[in-house]
Amino acid sequence: MKSTPTTTTTTAGAGAEAVGRRGAALVVLCFVQFMLVLDDNVVSVALPSLCDDLGFGTAGLAWVVNSYFLAFGGLLLLFGRMADLLGRRRVFLTGVALFGAASLVCGLAQEPWQLVAGRFVQGAGAAMASPAALALIALLYPGPRERARAFGIWGGIAGLGGTAGLVISGALTGLASWRWIFLINLPVAVAAIVLLPRLVPESRAARTVRLDVPGAVLGTGAVVSLVYGLLQTGESSWTDTSAAGPLVLAVLLAVAFVAVESRTAEPLVPLAFLSFRLRAVANGTTLLFSAAMYAMAFLLMVHLQTVLGYDPLTAGVAYLPYGAGILAGMWLSARAVQRLGTRPALVASFLITAAGMLLLSGVAPSDGYASGVLPGMLVTSLGCGLSLPALTVAALTGTTEENAGLGSAVLSSVQQVGGAIGVAVLVALATRRRDALAADHDPPHAATEGFALALTAAAGLLTLGAVLIATLLGRTATATRTR
Repeated sequence: MKSTPTTTTTTAGAGAEAVGRRGAALVVLCFVQFMLVLDDNVVSVALPSLCDDLGFGTAGLAWVVNSYFLAFGGLLLLFGRMADLLGRRRVFLTGVALFGAASLVCGLAQEPWQLVAGRFVQGAGAAMASPAALALIALLYPGPRERARAFGIWGGIAGLGGTAGLVISGALTGLASWRWIFLINLPVAVAAIVLLPRLVPESRAARTVRLDVPGAVLGTGAVVSLVYGLLQTGESSWTDTSAAGPLVLAVLLAVAFVAVESRTAEPLVPLAFLSFRLRAVANGTTLLFSAAMYAMAFLLMVHLQTVLGYDPLTAGVAYLPYGAGILAGMWLSARAVQRLGTRPALVASFLITAAGMLLLSGVAPSDGYASGVLPGMLVTSLGCGLSLPALTVAALTGTTEENAGLGSAVLSSVQQVGGAIGVAVLVALATRRRDALAADHDPPHAATEGFALALTAAAGLLTLGAVLIATLLGRTATATRTR
């Protein structure tokens, strides 16, 4: 198959100038990903201030978070495939520009609907930029060893973004205004738009294909319905029509999507792509991992403020060691994959993260930070830093210039859906446990019991993921270690 000139220029250059440009491009792409992941939960600490300043009701306030999840998770598959077909750099830059403009709208919002609309557009921009950026990295670093290192940096930065969202939100809300949690995105967006065209040439699939419109409509509809239904369960219950209806619709749309894709000559998501064992197991366990980690971040921040009595700024600063643990895990991850292989590295990282969750589940109202919160936080963050890069490497194994954007979109979509599942299910589990004990125990004790149950369940999800990796990957993943 003949490659176009634009695709051949995305491979690693032999000279020092090409290597330097690759490194600079990786820095820019990682900073953008940091910004996108940061905005997943940057509003969590600022919600009370938003409620006071803009007059949100309880239901409307939830959509400040949910609208971003809905757009980001729902549109990833569509925009990931569009990046392959229309040009990854073009789609990335369009997404960053859209995200930056929406951040400005959010920062200047005067009415609740303006903030919710801005958050939805932010999510759409993130859905364009994130898979395109990851696809560009996959093509810039084609060799197994260098790709593992690049994804190690990428995965670690993504993990830091999730943590930094809480830290930055607490600091900016406590010291300045909640508006700055959105306005701070603008310099990063402008820098990426200016710098990236000078560092990365355009790339797209070598052969011209049409976008699978029926597959795009069905696939996007299925993911949007699923995410919406899961988010609704956090506000009502699994049997409520507002939650059950979208979930049933998601199943029907998914069945229709599989049927259409199996009969389409040029499908949006080829079924053979999804059935590749290493990628399938990596994406499946990423779902479990994301569910556990998103729920943990949400629950721990609430626990620090409502049970341990931290103010927003103190709660944000308390998360700083978590970032240090992720950096340490990120540094070790690529080395673990290269020396041990993907399967052993992932099993160990999942079990370490589960152990950290169990430590955190034992934090009581009377515990101090250093003796109670910090040990579990450090172990969890180390496991997270070990896991994210290895999962990314596994999920993008075997991707080419034809489908790098698709592989990146599938992984990012799984992460977003997993996060929605974790927040919906585990937060509801904690809430119901707390409410069941509220009549016979004081509020801090009841809240602690709910927190402990949810984090124990999260540790169970991670342990299940380790078992699936150990049994389903077998020797295939071990053989993928870099020599």
